[in-house]
Amino acid sequence: MASNRLYLDHAATTPILPQAKAAMVGALESWSNPSSPHGDGRAARAALEDARRRIGAALGWDGQIIFTSGASEAIAIGLGRAKTGRILTSPVEHDSVLRVTPGAGRLEVTSDGLATLSPVRAEPVEALHFPSEEKGGPSTSSGRTDERVLLAIQHVNNETGVIQPLDAIDREGVILFADCAQSAAKLPLPDADMIAVSAHKFGGPPGVGALLIKDLTLIDPSGGQEQGYRSGTENLPAILAMAAALEARTDWLPKAATLRAKLDAAIEASGGRIVARNAPRIPNIASYRMPGLSARAQLIQFDLAGISVSAGSACSSGSLKTSHVLGAMGWDEAEASEVIRVSFGPATDEADIDRFIDAWTKMAARA
Repeated sequence: MASNRLYLDHAATTPILPQAKAAMVGALESWSNPSSPHGDGRAARAALEDARRRIGAALGWDGQIIFTSGASEAIAIGLGRAKTGRILTSPVEHDSVLRVTPGAGRLEVTSDGLATLSPVRAEPVEALHFPSEEKGGPSTSSGRTDERVLLAIQHVNNETGVIQPLDAIDREGVILFADCAQSAAKLPLPDADMIAVSAHKFGGPPGVGALLIKDLTLIDPSGGQEQGYRSGTENLPAILAMAAALEARTDWLPKAATLRAKLDAAIEASGGRIVARNAPRIPNIASYRMPGLSARAQLIQFDLAGISVSAGSACSSGSLKTSHVLGAMGWDEAEASEVIRVSFGPATDEADIDRFIDAWTKMAARA
């Protein structure tokens, strides 16, 4: 990355921390297959299990950990192999959740992006509506043994930064799956049965993550490695880097909150609109609308100014589709097409925010 560029797209991926890079390079020097029975393999297995313990301790997690290639694979395993056919989720979830839950029931969301979780608390399981259970519709419950509802909710939305109050959910008759890709290592983990995390969101390398699961019997095994729940040789160098990144993290969100407050005020002063302004939001992610200028045009102009931002999720920003998150929140296509996302990292400082504000203000005045 050029030294004169300003990177404000940490929700897409965050640069690897020096401690994680050092751990990965060190592991590459002496790496062996953890499944091999010889001495080198046994040493690799010991390092793998030690990393599993360290990651659990750093996240405050005392359940099982299945290493994956990232949060998307953790989501596919947890939701795709869950021992229940009844899945309930929201329309503002990450694309990786929506792709594997086509027949799920969908909760409503408010204009601030908060899922209406009260039906889960107020209605008995039998009263909840699931499209896959309609007469004549495809069945998703064949062979399933758990009659509880699997509620899959993102802890922090990757586009808006909205924090869902997961710990307030009444868990009777509910298995809670939390997508914590954006909140892990920043906020305390919610009390969930399954959690998806991704290392490159908190300073680890890309291509590694984990499914945290309290009880392995919640999902069907597939054979192979990771206690028979995820096939493929474990990426030990990346896993060791993930552990190092978690152990190296610092509490930088209070500083991010101060920076975001300054940015919010400047955006509104220049005629911009803050997405989910009144909802609880993680301090390092914010989305803003600049009336009169498309997000595509904004991204080009910011890029020419040496500033990296995005228009929603990096997983779908290459498409021209309107954000499904903003659509679920009631934004029309014209409004949603003018929204960009700004996201901070540990090294983001006030000079960075001032530089972005200067570019935004000039662009808004022209718009």
